[in-house]
This record gives sequence, C-alpha cells and structure tokens, in this order.
Amino acid sequence: MSSDEGLGRTVGRGLAWGALSTVVLRLSSVLLGIVLARLLAPQQFGVYAVALTVQGILITVTDLGLSADLVRAREPLRREPTVATLSLVSGIVLASVMIATARPVAQALGSAQATPVIIVLALTIAVAGVGVVPYARMQRAFQQKQLFYTSAVDFTIGTAVTITLVLLGWGPMALAVGRVVAQPCATALQFILTRCRPRFGFDRALAGSALAYGLPLAGANFLSMALLNVDNVVVVRLTGATALGYYVLAFNVASWPMTAIGQTVRPVALAAFSRLHRDGVSPGASVAVSIRLIWPVAVAAAFVLGATSVPLVAVLYGGRWLPAAPVLAALASFGALRVVFDLFATFLMARGATHPVMWIQGIWLVALIPAMIIGARLWGLAGAGWAHVVVGVVVVLPAYLLACQRAGSPAVGVLRAMALPVLGVIPAYLAAWAVMKGIESQVGSLVLGALTGAIVYSAVMGQWLMAARRGARGLGADADPGLPIIETEAIS
Repeated sequence: MSSDEGLGRTVGRGLAWGALSTVVLRLSSVLLGIVLARLLAPQQFGVYAVALTVQGILITVTDLGLSADLVRAREPLRREPTVATLSLVSGIVLASVMIATARPVAQALGSAQATPVIIVLALTIAVAGVGVVPYARMQRAFQQKQLFYTSAVDFTIGTAVTITLVLLGWGPMALAVGRVVAQPCATALQFILTRCRPRFGFDRALAGSALAYGLPLAGANFLSMALLNVDNVVVVRLTGATALGYYVLAFNVASWPMTAIGQTVRPVALAAFSRLHRDGVSPGASVAVSIRLIWPVAVAAAFVLGATSVPLVAVLYGGRWLPAAPVLAALASFGALRVVFDLFATFLMARGATHPVMWIQGIWLVALIPAMIIGARLWGLAGAGWAHVVVGVVVVLPAYLLACQRAGSPAVGVLRAMALPVLGVIPAYLAAWAVMKGIESQVGSLVLGALTGAIVYSAVMGQWLMAARRGARGLGADADPGLPIIETEAIS
C-alpha cells in the first residue's frame, strides 16, 4: 500500500466489499425466508425458533471472546495456537452440554418437539470453535472479499440442503441439517483463503491475558444473545408456538437493518477502531463520525419497515402472516437502536473496555424480562416488541453513552449526531402515511409508500449525509499506513 493511501482508504475497501456481501446475502436470505414461509407453517417456524434460541445463546460464547483478542493483538501469530486450543475445547464442551440438556430445555421452553432439532444444531457449536483463528485473521486484515466468499458458500450449501429436505417433508429439522452441512464447508474455506493450518498449543501466560480480555466479552455476548432471545421464551410461554412463529418472522424482518449494516461495518469497525486507538486518533472523533454515517441509514431502514409493515408482510409472506405486522412496526425501531448499540460495543472492545460491555448487557437483560412480560400480557405481540424499544431508549442508550464517555467519547457529540436523523424521519413518515392511506393495492401501497418516504427523507438529510461522508474520508488519513496488520514474527 502506498504511503499516502492511509487507513481511511483501507477501511473504505473493506466497507465496499462488506456492503456488496450484505446486499447479495441479505437479499438472498430474504428470498429464502419468503420461500420457507410459504412452505412451512407458523408452528414449524416456532419449533425451529426454540432450537435456534438455545444454539444462538451458546454459540456466542464458544470462542470466549478470543477472536476479538486476536484482532487487536500486536503479536497475533504467537497467540494463535493457544487461542485455537481454548476455543476448540470450549466448543466441544458447550456442544456436549447442549446435547445432554436438549430435552429438559425444550420442555422448559414449551416445545418438546424441538428436542431433536436442538441436538442436531449442537454440532454447529463444535465447528464454530474450530474456525476462530482464520476468521480473526480475515477481520484483522480487512479481508472482506474473502469473508464474502465464505459467507456465500455457507449460504449456497445451506439453502440447497434446507429446501431439498423441506420438500422431502423434514419440517424444522431441514433448517438444522442445512446449518450443520454448510458451516464446516465455510470454515474449511476460511482456512484455505487465509493459508492457515490448524495449530494447537498452550502458553499459560498468553492464555491468562487472552482470557482476561475475552471472558468479559464472552459474558457480554452470552447476555446479549440471552436478552435477544428472552422474548422468544416469554412469547412461547404466554402465547404458544404459533404466535412465536409470527413473532420470529417479524423480528427477523426488523433485524434486516442490523444484519445488513452490522455485517458491513462490524468486521471492519473493530480493526479500524483498534488501529485508530494505536495511532492516537481522538476516540470521540472516531465514534461521532461513525454514528453520523451509520445511524441515518439505520433510521431510514427502520422507517420503511415500520411504515409499510402491513403491505410488506402481505406481499412478501402472504395473508396468513399478517398477525406479524403490528409487532414488526414496533421492532423496526429496535432494529435501528441495535445498530448503534453494536457500534458502541465495538468501540469499547477496541479500547479494551470489555467489562462495561458485559455489565451493560446484564443490566439490559434484567430490565427487559419484566418489561417483556408486562408488554406481552397487556398488549400481546406488539407489546412485546415495544418493550424492546422502551428498555433500549430508557436503559441501554444512557448506559452505553456513559461507558463511551468514560472511554473518551463525549456523549454530547454522539447525541448530536443521532438527533437530526430522528427529526428528519418525521416528515418522511407523514408523507408515506398520506400516500398509503389512499391506495387499496398492497403492492402499490408498499412501493409508493416506501418511495415517497425515501424521497422526503433524502431531501431533508442529503446535505448532512454528504458532510458526514467527507468527515469519514479524512478520519485516519494521517495514520501510519505501514503498521502491520498481521505480524510475521517467529513462532517459538
């Protein structure tokens, strides 16, 4: 890389490949979801959701936060064998626990039919433990192109297996087997693309420092997945598996902004924040610039999903899924909040502040459980969705702002960056509502409502977004472009 290229351009290339990956894979996932929604009944979706809840919580702690430690380490190659050993042992232990407790956990979650699906999905936990090192290498080196290839292989193989088995009548088990077949293929490709061979070893000193950083992060990830799945537990216990099917579909659609933006930004953000921190760039500037770029997009996406929830569900998934529309309108706002929460957590991780991330997730979980129960009992699925929004605004956002301020990013600058997009979406929502009100066709209402709102929002926010983009291009321009991303020190 030439000396005048700077970190900003490196990050830009990573974001470009991340954006391409997001567009292609997210669109493909949406199409797959539409196909599966028409092949499977809501109750079958609910059974798989129960199994996926258990798997999702455990898989977040498999690597014990060690992949992030490798991304920010100054001597990653020296640490890799120890990290590989720790994550593999963790994966095997957690997979065994998941298999052993499958039946009582499924019964406790109100869906005994999920037991065999949980057992099959447990195999993905062990595979996840194997792939920590090559995945961390790709993140550290901003190799979003290679990550796109592995994600594409994962999706293609998983989709082919899943649809084939669904057509053969396997029901929810088809989705689990699809994951079990696809994940090892993607992990093997990661090793090939990074030219990384499995190396295992153990250094007590390295293990101690890695776990000191990683365990709080693993705890935070565990709590994060727990709080993002506690709503599934509440819904299935209070309303049954069919209602959970509606809720899960709405949550998945509302997660499009978080998934799309997160998959684009997260792999780049940790390495970029870490590099900027090493180069002495103001943490307040890096967070504020990131928020000005990401938050307006998240707000716009949430607006489109919320304003067009009824025609969106009807057109894409069919009339039998319309009970999901009210909760989608609520969860869309939460999806936007998750985008900035994820960015705050990534910034704190890069600063080495993993303990605050863990504590915030714990506070979030404690506040969410009673809010979810009250919301679901009083207002049904929509109440469960709005419980997420209320807790996010009242509890989680202030907690993250305080933690980021202590890490060097003033809360005032962040709030200022978040305020205008929220105000800008109000006229866009009103314009879309006015247009949709007079249209009977669901397709016409969806297209014209989304288009009208997008035009109004772009007109209000256009100049502000261009200024944010110029600020981002200059960020890190003076950073040392020669700083190695993957060191090549000798391995003792």
